[in-house]
Amino acid sequence: MSINLTKKDLINSIYMQIGFSKSISENLLDDIIDIIVQNLKENNKIKISNFGTFSIRNKKKRFGRNPKTKEKKIISERIVVLFKASKEFKDQVNFIENE
Repeated sequence: MSINLTKKDLINSIYMQIGFSKSISENLLDDIIDIIVQNLKENNKIKISNFGTFSIRNKKKRFGRNPKTKEKKIISERIVVLFKASKEFKDQVNFIENE
């Protein structure tokens, strides 16, 4: 079962747990995301303790094929963001699943 966690859900969670107004909670979340994006642009990597590491990888252009039509196309060069969860984060997720 897949449940999407939206930005609005995160803002409401901050609002309920910390007690800031919803507008302050939204600004706080936006600022955190901006800090992550800005650091990725500058350093290509950001590590958040007990959470994980975001990094950037350049992908070269390559040939791909539509599996349905078998038509070959060039997949353009692009930058992708990678996330590797920390051991602590994985342990917390596994603990929740095993309860």
